[in-house]
Amino acid sequence: MQHRIIVIGAGYAGAIAAGRLARRLRREDVAITLVNAEPDFVERVRMHQLAVGQELRARPLGEMFAGTGVQLRLARVTAVDVDRRAVAVTDDNGAEELAYDTLVYALGSAWTTHGVTGAAEHAHDIAGRPGALRLRERLAGLGAGQPVVVVGGGLTGLEAATEIAEARPDLDVALAARGALGDWLSPKGRRHLRKVCDKLGVTVHEHTAVTVVGADHVTTADAEIPAAVTVWTTGFAVHPIARATALEVDAMGRIAVDGTMRSVSHPDVYAIGDAALVMGPDDKALRMSCASGIPTAWQAADSIASRLTGTEPTTTPLRYFNQCISLGRREGLIQYVTADDRARTAALTGRTAALYKELVCKGAAWGVANPTLGLPTRRRGVVREEAREAAEAAAATAA
Repeated sequence: MQHRIIVIGAGYAGAIAAGRLARRLRREDVAITLVNAEPDFVERVRMHQLAVGQELRARPLGEMFAGTGVQLRLARVTAVDVDRRAVAVTDDNGAEELAYDTLVYALGSAWTTHGVTGAAEHAHDIAGRPGALRLRERLAGLGAGQPVVVVGGGLTGLEAATEIAEARPDLDVALAARGALGDWLSPKGRRHLRKVCDKLGVTVHEHTAVTVVGADHVTTADAEIPAAVTVWTTGFAVHPIARATALEVDAMGRIAVDGTMRSVSHPDVYAIGDAALVMGPDDKALRMSCASGIPTAWQAADSIASRLTGTEPTTTPLRYFNQCISLGRREGLIQYVTADDRARTAALTGRTAALYKELVCKGAAWGVANPTLGLPTRRRGVVREEAREAAEAAAATAA
């Protein structure tokens, strides 16, 4: 009987995990199902480009996984029952339950307003394709000189503000940041960021917290800032389904996992990407990002394959090397960081950094679009469940 693996969510982490599992395991031994609500893979790191009118390459999941042994199920996940090992889904034909032996939870995250008054009603998000397309339509309807305020001074906010300012130099673009502009960057990185913002005409409101979002303005502690369009980029919130299960989660709803990405409360569940509480160097939780999600997908897929084939999973320390920031299409910033994501002195800037960031984005998309190419390619047979349990018990005793 085939071991049933269900991967829920086909973002970077979920799609890569499904493809890597297909490379590692024999098709006759496992049934791998990838569940996703949308038919296309969405390059989330390019949503600011989509919002300003750039066309992104279509990447249908059905074409990507054709012939790989991964079955694509287009449906929305509505619940997970980790005690009964079942995933509830719904599509145009109604509701259904999918039973699993191993679950890979990769539902990711969405934008959050943090409860700020008016943000949900009046602000736009670029956390996904629907939000980016709504913003795209709104920006296209703006006339010259109208004000756009991007709220949030993190990576997403910086990329959104500079992309909009470059694509629409006729607009009055502003960025509202809680702290100083790029205060986590190195001195070289901060200087370059400010130089680019000045060149693009982005007005930066530093140490500014937005407390209310109106239809034509945002309110701060000190003033009202005109805003024909408000773009909200203050962070992400994980999908709420995990919190409604018996899984152990943190205050944000992220699933607590060990070094193999296995749930600490339910060993037949693995969590990856933004949905997982993954500890990096110095027991510091990894931030929600593509840079965190892809390595967790590799780790989970390899761990599942090892356990199913009767070998001891190995863990690779998860760490950071750089932060890649696009500042429009012609400028970029690559901030080199320590393993725990603190800025080093070195930074790459300018056109070279923009090309570097573009290569990173293309590389990540290629990895998703070619799920069964690359390493590892050796497929191993799944061993009987009793043998796996005996091997795990022996490993635990030895530890």
